[in-house]
Amino acid sequence: MKILAHAQALIYQLLDGMPSAYQRQSLKALLELFLKAQGAPLPEHSQLKSASALSRFLTVYSWSVRQVIRHMRQAIRQELKRYRPRGRRPHLQVILDMTTLEKRGKFKAFSDLISVFHGKRGVHLVVLYLVVGPWRVPWSFRVYRGKGQPSAAQLGLTLVRQLPKWLKRAFKVRVLADTAFGSVDFLQGIRQLKLHAITGVRYDRKLTDGRQLFQLHKPGQRVYLQGLSCPVTIAWFYLKRDGQKQRSKRYVLSTAPLKASTIVWWGRHRWQIEGFFKTAKHRFGLHRFGQQTLLGMYRWLVLSLVAFILAHWGYLSLETEALPDWAEAAAVVLAAALADVLVYLLLADIERKRPLLQQQGIEVQITRCKM
Repeated sequence: MKILAHAQALIYQLLDGMPSAYQRQSLKALLELFLKAQGAPLPEHSQLKSASALSRFLTVYSWSVRQVIRHMRQAIRQELKRYRPRGRRPHLQVILDMTTLEKRGKFKAFSDLISVFHGKRGVHLVVLYLVVGPWRVPWSFRVYRGKGQPSAAQLGLTLVRQLPKWLKRAFKVRVLADTAFGSVDFLQGIRQLKLHAITGVRYDRKLTDGRQLFQLHKPGQRVYLQGLSCPVTIAWFYLKRDGQKQRSKRYVLSTAPLKASTIVWWGRHRWQIEGFFKTAKHRFGLHRFGQQTLLGMYRWLVLSLVAFILAHWGYLSLETEALPDWAEAAAVVLAAALADVLVYLLLADIERKRPLLQQQGIEVQITRCKM
């Protein structure tokens, strides 16, 4: 239950950071929407505030989203510093990947952030996701702006560079990424940071001797890729994706000299971020923003990720090994930290349904108990 108290303290910090009581109420209303975990936290669905009031909170009113991020990261730091399993220093998986928040229509205020990538139109986020033990943390993100702008690999390297030093001291960092991050500049940049990476790699990537990867017959070989000064270890595995009849061969490289089976094990762990993307979108509405300003979009994304982290802490408080029921986990946090909101919604629901109850011969009287 300590983690639940920690989530409660974080929400109180976020509320205290709001400059007025009116904005505290708006933040409560938005958190209640996000923590319903139904995937549609739209302002018009709120029973606490009008859609226009929540829109102004996101796009007009002056409150610091940087302070929200600062409080969030400080709370994460406190919890991760308490994680001390027995044995060796635990591995921290730093997972990089890109996801698309598909959008239709015109968004004039940030039209330069909307592009088409792999046939999908929208805002393309490069996300850095941390996994250590039972903890799952979306740490930071950048927007990929399309051709002629920094690539996904360059943005990902920037995110890795910005990781705080305390994380590197507390854990053994392993960077995991897909094929888009297997460029020479990315791998050399990771080496300069004195870290090791395991990334996907194209089957036709050329070696310095002129061969291509698919011509290798033995996994676990140390080879030199064209343009890369340091050797890498190559392995592969077979993956069957949804809708595919046959398994496809996926190549993985490691900048560290590891066994092929170990590289494959780490390479498969990269897919954990795909589960996060699905949860963040379909449970916490990451892609459902409709604000017409850049600030409104940014605030929406941050609050959606905050809701995911709070719900994840709610799941950890249940101390179960079952797959997460995100609605149940989020409800635990709501009951612990925003009980007054739940009580208000319950009373409002009773008032709305009072005629129906009276038709059934039921009269409900509500009185305040003396404490």
